[in-house]
Amino acid sequence: LPAHTPAPASGFSSVNFTPGNEVPHGYPQHAPGTYQGVMGAGSYGFQAQPMGVPAGFAAPPIQNQPIVKEGTVWMPVPPPLPNCPPGLEYLTQIDQILIHQQIELLEILIGFETNNKYEIKNTLGQRVYFAVEDTDCCTRNCCGPSRPFTLRIIDNLGHEVITLQRPLRCSSCCFPCCLQELEVQAPPGTPVGYIVQNWHPCLPKFTIQDERRMDILKITGPCVVCSCCEDINFEVKSVDETCPVGRISKQWTGFLKEAFTDADNFGISFPMDLDVKMKAVMIGACFLIDFMFFEHAGDNQQRTGVWQ
Repeated sequence: LPAHTPAPASGFSSVNFTPGNEVPHGYPQHAPGTYQGVMGAGSYGFQAQPMGVPAGFAAPPIQNQPIVKEGTVWMPVPPPLPNCPPGLEYLTQIDQILIHQQIELLEILIGFETNNKYEIKNTLGQRVYFAVEDTDCCTRNCCGPSRPFTLRIIDNLGHEVITLQRPLRCSSCCFPCCLQELEVQAPPGTPVGYIVQNWHPCLPKFTIQDERRMDILKITGPCVVCSCCEDINFEVKSVDETCPVGRISKQWTGFLKEAFTDADNFGISFPMDLDVKMKAVMIGACFLIDFMFFEHAGDNQQRTGVWQ
């Protein structure tokens, strides 16, 4: 009889780990060298953390390979979890998100505003989601960065797992009852949270709410939302604003890209054990911040403060 060959250890597709293969459950993710430092140590770093799942659940290790589609490496599909909206299982395993807006050639050449598109990646460079704006041509080019929009976030199976909806609201400090707001749905049609702008004379301030409109977190940005050669940080804190929870950071992308495009890069950091619904709402907050403050890079309409 042929000799029996033991199966590989659970969580590994081969006995040798090579870059690009999945990371077994419980092992740390090692971020690329682009992001260094530690939260609270004077720089906004993306320090790798062990992957995890919500308290009380013991998910099996991921055994499938990262999916490669048209040269893009996607994050492996995680196992389903109880009480987790479908498609948000990815967020249980990461505490950092990198968002890269794609550069549109038509916008650079003639200034014609097109639907924004974004890649959402983990620190290994694997695509977690792809986001695309769904707004008609007239609205995009007439309303500019203040436009209402629907933004659809799709996973690597082609399923729309998160929908962001922003209504048309005022951008003036004279109308404190009609400030910016964004609804986060996961799955589409099921609200899981809201981002609501708070009136303040000089600071960008927002409240993250759950599906019942209960305040969960606060976001505070700098007085002048403009900088050169450095990141712009929006701090995420507890409701009483005494405890830091995470950060949304607009990353400096270089003189040429900042001057001639509105394609931005963002980093989001949050606790590993934060409710996945609130992680999804923080992603929505990042997109709202992008539209409010960074959609017009390099021209006279660039917003440098909370009010235009």
